[in-house]
Amino acid sequence: MEIVSYVFMIIGGFFYLLGGLGVLRMPDVFDRIQAGTKATTLGAFSVLLGIGILNPEWLFKALLIIIFIALSNPIGSSVLAKAAYKSSAKPNNLVQDDLKDSLGGEDNVN
Repeated sequence: MEIVSYVFMIIGGFFYLLGGLGVLRMPDVFDRIQAGTKATTLGAFSVLLGIGILNPEWLFKALLIIIFIALSNPIGSSVLAKAAYKSSAKPNNLVQDDLKDSLGGEDNVN
């Protein structure tokens, strides 16, 4: 079981690396938010699962943390995206702005 837990932790570290690279390499703020939340969420799940398998007495706590992350990361990323939109940051390939009326965005489209 120790090998399985280390494999999960290595996979989690790999997803953290991909998330960091995505934040550095993506062209606009919305892509960076997605890279930062999707990859690091999976990385956190894998690391916590690996820790829970390595230490069975921590498995329940690790699962609770995984549930909390699964509930809070989408909320946090949507709040960041809404704040970026309201500060007039637009995606590079925006064709039609559907949020203009509901969130009070500007009239111009890049």
